[in-house]
Amino acid sequence: MKFSGRIAVFGGREITESIYNDTVEIGRKMAKENWLVFCGGGEGVMEAIAKGVSMENGTCIGILKDKDFKTGNQFLTIPISTGMDITRNALISYNCDVGVAISGAYGTLSEIAYTLAQDKKLLCYNSWDIPGSIQIDSVDSLIKEVQKCLNQ
Repeated sequence: MKFSGRIAVFGGREITESIYNDTVEIGRKMAKENWLVFCGGGEGVMEAIAKGVSMENGTCIGILKDKDFKTGNQFLTIPISTGMDITRNALISYNCDVGVAISGAYGTLSEIAYTLAQDKKLLCYNSWDIPGSIQIDSVDSLIKEVQKCLNQ
């Protein structure tokens, strides 16, 4: 299957219900755009993005920190076990055209750093405000900005 973009979504495990719901909607819209979505495969933002993608029959790959692929959330299309703990964050970033950070703590910050270090576009929605990132304030503007980044 040919995808029109490869998007990595970074984010925290502990998030508000509002962020969870927004992230599900982002996942739905990403699947409708036919984007291949990568995430860390766990809970919180990772579960919400995979859930949204699955609702529209899209593809979400979870790059898991554990050795057992069964530790991934139930909505992943393809869970990939690594046994690399948080060092797997680099793999998530390396596989994208555009990175999207949603909420998140220090693990998300590391994914942001890997993405920016590769001179890739990085969008932040309710996340870190880092020089070089593009700050986004709504679900629709996030999707439009990803489209813009992919077409550059």
